[in-house]
Amino acid sequence: MSEIFHQLWSPFFGGKISLDQAIELLGIGHLLDRKPDQLSGGERQRVGMARALALSPSLLLMDEPLAALDLKRKQEILPYLERLHAELDIPVLYVSHSPDEVARLADHIVVLDAGRTVAAGPLKDTLARLDLPIHLGEDAGVVLDAVVAERDAQWHLARVEFPGGSLWVRDGGHALGQAVRVRILARDVSIALEKVTSTSIQNCLAATVEQLAADHHPALSLVRLNLGGSPLTARLTQRSAVGLGLAPGLPVWAQIKAVALIG
Repeated sequence: MSEIFHQLWSPFFGGKISLDQAIELLGIGHLLDRKPDQLSGGERQRVGMARALALSPSLLLMDEPLAALDLKRKQEILPYLERLHAELDIPVLYVSHSPDEVARLADHIVVLDAGRTVAAGPLKDTLARLDLPIHLGEDAGVVLDAVVAERDAQWHLARVEFPGGSLWVRDGGHALGQAVRVRILARDVSIALEKVTSTSIQNCLAATVEQLAADHHPALSLVRLNLGGSPLTARLTQRSAVGLGLAPGLPVWAQIKAVALIG
C-alpha cells in the first residue's frame, strides 16, 4: 500500500511540501500498509490530512476536525496539528467550538455568534476581552506566549517567562529556551491588595486593574489585569470586587492557582 499511496498522490504535489514530508509530519509512515478498516479514528484523520496536504493547497480549511473523536484520540492528534502549525508555511482556517483547541492552535481568531462576527484579532488580545468570556463561560481566560527559563528537577516544575513576569508550571519536558504557550483560566485567578506569602499559591504577580465588567451571573464580576504588558482575567464575586475597592489603575497582586502548559 505504501508504493500505491506514493503513486496516487505524488503527481499532485507542488513545491510547498513533499509527500514524504507530509507523511513524516503526521506520523503515518507505519500506517501505509494498513487497510482503512484497521485504522483508529485518530489515524484516519491524520491520513486524511496527509491527503489534503498532498494537493499542496494555498490555504487549508479544517472544519471541526476533532469533533467526532473521543478525548484520548483528540489528545493523540493535537500534537500533529501543532507540528503542522509550527513547520508549514500554509495558512490554516480552523473551525472549532472547543476553547482548548483554539488556545493550542490559533494565532488569530474570529468569533462568530449566529453567523455574525462579534470579535476578531490576535489570540492573546481577543481572549482577554471582557465581552467574550460571557460566551466562553467556565473556559474564559487568557493564553500567553512564554519561554522555558528554568527547571526545578526536585519538584518536577519549570519556570516560564513572558513579558511582565514568570510562572511556575508542571514540567512538561520542554528544553530550556523553548517557546511554549500557557493558559490561565479566569476562575483560577484571585486578587489581593497586598502580596500574601503564607499561602500554597506559588504564582503571585504584581498587576494593575484595567477594566471591570459584569459576568454571566449577577453575583460575578470579571476583572482584566495588566501584568507589565501581558493581559490576565480574573473572575470574582461582585461582593469581593466592591470590598477590595477595585477600579481601573489600582495596583494589585494576582494570585494564580493553576496554569496549564498547552504547547
